[in-house]
Amino acid sequence: MAGLLRGIARTAVISGTATAVSNNVSRRQAQRFAEKDQQAYVQQQQTYQQQAPQQQSYQEDVDFDEQLAQLSKLGQLRDQGILTQQEFEAKKRQILGV
Repeated sequence: MAGLLRGIARTAVISGTATAVSNNVSRRQAQRFAEKDQQAYVQQQQTYQQQAPQQQSYQEDVDFDEQLAQLSKLGQLRDQGILTQQEFEAKKRQILGV
């Protein structure tokens, strides 16, 4: 009976040790993955912040080109007598956001 008890106790100790080691390894791996994820997130945010002004200036250029085209068309309509000077000025202020 003592041999059986000793065998069970030895198995319990080995099992407990294996569980503790396994948990430590899992915890270390999780921490490494979390650090890598954090670094990737920071890099992604920096890249986004660098690209955002470039996209904004492109959008401003497109908007400006659109405004020029609309103003040119309005000028032609005014020159043809389709629009009055007051209508032209009102629409111009609307386009320019003034």
